[in-house]
Amino acid sequence: MFGYVRAAKPELRIKEYELYKAVYCSLCRELGKSYGILSRFTLSYDFTFLALLEMALKENCSGVKKGRCVFNPLKRCNYCRDKDSFDMPSAAAIIMLYYKLKDNLKDEKGIKKLGFALLLPVFSRAHKKAAAKYPGIEKTVFGYIEAQNAVEAENCAQIDHAADPTARALADILTYCSDDPSQKRILERIGYCLGRYIYILDAACDYSDDIKKNSYNVLRNTVSGQQLGNEDKSEISKQLFMCLNEAGKAFELLDIKRYKSILGNIIYLGLEETFKKELQI
Repeated sequence: MFGYVRAAKPELRIKEYELYKAVYCSLCRELGKSYGILSRFTLSYDFTFLALLEMALKENCSGVKKGRCVFNPLKRCNYCRDKDSFDMPSAAAIIMLYYKLKDNLKDEKGIKKLGFALLLPVFSRAHKKAAAKYPGIEKTVFGYIEAQNAVEAENCAQIDHAADPTARALADILTYCSDDPSQKRILERIGYCLGRYIYILDAACDYSDDIKKNSYNVLRNTVSGQQLGNEDKSEISKQLFMCLNEAGKAFELLDIKRYKSILGNIIYLGLEETFKKELQI
């Protein structure tokens, strides 16, 4: 994921913000403990959302406790006692990172390519461990990368088709947040909408760089200039609002036990705030 699924922090109450930070810090700690200190750099708000969503659907809540920050021992942070809720998101983060590194290694040149070549073996062991824990997620992400490469190879100009691999991958990963079949169907819909949102927004953010590097970008067939104009951003915004509206409708059907106000902040406020900030509109 790319860090586009985050809360509108100014709209959170203090206790909500403290919990949101606790989930973020707890995920950071779990990544370090399970996959090594360098894995902490995979941390993003996308996986924080994933962990928070899994916690919100559980019957019991173990609360939080104080602990020292590994990067700043002088700082005390809140950590969630429910460690199990961070196992799947941390594994998904590592698996996604590994395949992202492989993809970047294929696409980049020069010093950047060398950098990715050096990083890939570092995360190879962590990837094997995460894949062994969650072979279903491993299969999903591998298939997603293969499908995305096929889309790029055919120079697909249709946004729906180009965004489908990312959307399907997120749809599958979110289903791991619950064992209830009815909830899984709802989670799948939310994941699909969020995956489509992430793909389109990422394509918009990378547009100028992709044009300079002559790399694939689904928007290059609909945007005439080297940069996105106001009309282009308006059309992209319509696509993104469609994703958010559908995700919001599905979100209302979830049987959420706790933290609904924080998750609602992300779905209804944070996603819109994020894309407007990224697109500078």
